[in-house]
Amino acid sequence: MNKKPSFFKVYRKQILGWILTVAAICAALYYGIDKKIILFATFVISIFTQLFVGLGALVGMIPFIGPLIIKVISIPVFWLLNAMGYVVSGVAIKKGYATELAKSRIVTLSLLIGIIIGYILGHLVPLR
Repeated sequence: MNKKPSFFKVYRKQILGWILTVAAICAALYYGIDKKIILFATFVISIFTQLFVGLGALVGMIPFIGPLIIKVISIPVFWLLNAMGYVVSGVAIKKGYATELAKSRIVTLSLLIGIIIGYILGHLVPLR
């Protein structure tokens, strides 16, 4: 008999990490630590531990509405990154870094094309 482990047994480390993160944020807010420091620390921890990736996957597993929630959250992030790229490009052109900017734009464009091709291939090629 092949018995599947329970949800909590499989994700106990992630759940413990989420609980500790929420408790640390609440404690920092209670003790009056600057919100910018709390945000920076949470951002750094989330990058190195991939703590919120699991939370995004968990939300994405909700039928019908989960993928919609993930898209609503992730699409504005790409818009924000694109807007920041335009602002930085404008500053770089004013300071005389046009050739370096052109090279970086080519790298960025190739990265975006690679992401799009990977997305398309990921949906075309079945895994099973």
